[in-house]
Parts: sequence; structure tokens; C-alpha cells
Amino acid sequence: MNIKDTYQNFTKKLQTIQSEGEANAIARIVFEDAFKLYDFTSEQEFSSGNQSRLEEIITRLLQNEPVQYILGEADFYGYKFKVNEHVLIPRQDTEELVFYVKNTVRSFVKKDGITLLDIGTGSGCIPITLKKLFPKNNVHALEVSEDALIIAKTNAASLETDIVFYHKNILEKKDWENLPNFDIIVSNPPYIPYREAHLMPENVKQFEPHLALFIEDDNPLLFYEIIADFAKEKLNKDGYLFFETNEFNAKDVVKMLRNKTFTSVVLEQDMEGKDRMIRAQF
Repeated sequence: MNIKDTYQNFTKKLQTIQSEGEANAIARIVFEDAFKLYDFTSEQEFSSGNQSRLEEIITRLLQNEPVQYILGEADFYGYKFKVNEHVLIPRQDTEELVFYVKNTVRSFVKKDGITLLDIGTGSGCIPITLKKLFPKNNVHALEVSEDALIIAKTNAASLETDIVFYHKNILEKKDWENLPNFDIIVSNPPYIPYREAHLMPENVKQFEPHLALFIEDDNPLLFYEIIADFAKEKLNKDGYLFFETNEFNAKDVVKMLRNKTFTSVVLEQDMEGKDRMIRAQF
């Protein structure tokens, strides 16, 4: 079978569980990233070896497994990041957070030598991208999961970035000891109450790490509150705290920060018009 027919058949199978647009997007990722094929109308033969690999991929896709986990990598801000079931798949929402941080860093009078920390780093996509954008700055990352740290360190090495990693639990105040002060603190913490789990796509609930997604219903702002307290201790004068939020809790996070006497609290929307990013100073 040629590439054109194989691509069309693959897309049709995906459309049994995905919209046409999503099926086309996934098919494009698979053919480009797994097989390095870019002309989906080609009459060239699709090899039997590739066909076997494609059958394995479609079987896993039809079980709702995310294509990024199947291929072992995800695109973020123009870079390829290794991912597996221990880390969240980097998303466009978080690219917007990085863009927001980037614009803020560019407003600093002293643009070089800034010290940044990402809390709950997962794949390392936030600190690594910020280090690529600002190679002269000092970038640190904190993560409670040893398995996630392995992935983050692998990505830092493959993308040739010097990141200082900490295996610590931000919820444990004793783990704050011996950490330096920072000019910028960034976090995309767990923020989805378990009561809202039914709103999540099935592939996210089945395959992405719940440790990085969900928070107990009785205290959905737990991580925001703890990280805000950490920032009050560790944020340098005129520094910034950044959060990614969801549309349901963003205004509560703003209120919490103001109650903790943070200033210049700004709530930004994403490209879909949803409350998504918060910046504050202390």
C-alpha cells in the first residue's frame, strides 16, 4: 500500500474516536515524527516494517492513549521533549505562560543574572525553555517525583541546558531550607479538584499522572497557598510570582494572593479567552 492510502486509512480509523480535525492532527504527528514522512499524497510504497509499527500505534491510540506517550515525545515552544506516563504532556496553555514570563523578564532592568525557579517541573518544559530563551540567567527546577525528575534531567541534557534540579516536596516547609532566593518563581501546580475529574478528557484521566493533575476537593488552592507562602520567604525584592490556573479557580487565586498582601496581581486570559495566568509581586 502506498503512503497516500495508508495515511487516509489511518485517519479514518482515528475518526471512530476523534473529530476529523483531531484525527488529522494526530495522523500528521505520527507520520512526521514516527516515520519522517511529510508528503501524505505520495504514491511511494509504505514499507511493511513501517506498517507493523503503524498497527501498534493505532491499537494504542484506539485505547485512548495519548500520541505523545506512544511516540515518547511532545512538542513545546519549538522544542522536542521526552515524555512518559510520569509527566504531564506539555500543553499550549503552558507555552502561553512561558511567553508571559519571557515578556516580563525582558522588562527587567537587569536582564542577565536573573534567578528563576519552576515548582513542580514535570518534564522540565518550563525551566528548559526559559533557559533556552535566556541562557545567561540561572534556572532552577523543583519536583517531588523522582521518576519525573529523571525525564526532566534527560530533557535538560538533550537540549543542552544547565538547570539546577531539586528533589523536594514544596508542601513540606523543611524542604525549603537551603534553597536560595529567586527573582522569578513559576508554577503550574495540581489544581483540578477530584469533583471536576468528570470534565477531563478520558485519555487524560486514564494515562496522565494524577499526582500532577488533581487536588483534594476540600482544599483546591492548597498548592497555590503554599507556593505563595514560599514566595513570601524566597522572592527577591521586585521579583515576580507566576501561576498557571484554570478558569474555575483563577479569581480565587487572585483573591488569595491579595489577602496574603501580594501587590500588582494581574490575571491574564489565554488565546481562548479563559482565565489562565496570574502574575504578582511581594
